[in-house]
Amino acid sequence: MRKSSRLGPTLLFISILAIFVGSFPRGVSAQEEAPFPVPRISVQVGTAETPEEVSTTLQIFFLLTILTLAPAMLVLLTCFTRIVIVLGFLRQALATQQMPPNQVLVGLSLFLTFFVMAPVGRQVNDNALQPYLNNEIGQRAALDRALAPVRDFMFRQTREKEIMLFTRMAKLERPQNRDDVPTHVLIPAFVINELRIAFTIGFVIYVPFLIIDMVVASVLMSMGMLMLPPIFISLPFKVILFVLADGWYLLANSLVTSFR
Repeated sequence: MRKSSRLGPTLLFISILAIFVGSFPRGVSAQEEAPFPVPRISVQVGTAETPEEVSTTLQIFFLLTILTLAPAMLVLLTCFTRIVIVLGFLRQALATQQMPPNQVLVGLSLFLTFFVMAPVGRQVNDNALQPYLNNEIGQRAALDRALAPVRDFMFRQTREKEIMLFTRMAKLERPQNRDDVPTHVLIPAFVINELRIAFTIGFVIYVPFLIIDMVVASVLMSMGMLMLPPIFISLPFKVILFVLADGWYLLANSLVTSFR
């Protein structure tokens, strides 16, 4: 009886494994043609014989460098910074710990960023990417055309105060127009202005929830319930207030319209 009880789970596992393995399709013969060709990728390292090969190698290294900097460019050169910080302030004000999770907040921030930056992306595609792919313009011209709408977006969201701050720190002459402002000056000015706006919106979001916490704490103290944490009582009130006020609709509308 003991042997049969021990062999039962083993035979069951072997049977399930056999069914699982048998469900895979059989390999095709040498004469049969594969339905989907599998690409072959090879990397070769050798000595460059012409200047064109050296230039191509440098372009590949430059492209790889740009790819490594792509996450930082997405975060700092778009509206992602403002949106994700405001959503983080909202979660802290609600005191819901990890609800919504970080993945949801970052995902929502990304899709709102794509929505806000869609006009800029269309301009980059129409004025820079498509002409470059059609061999109508060179790489330098494509980069300049692609950077123009991005700079225009950052200028609309940046105050002159921040631009002059970094202009003075860079020891540059006072710019007469937008074309005189270097990109390495515009980017940090845009970032700190986004942080300023995000913290301002976060403060406005915090105020009504802070009032609820203060009212609940005062009521509990007047009732002598000093050992009961106010967060246990105020959390449901804050959640229901946010739901009844249609908070996600108002927040998304305010964030998107703040860039117009």
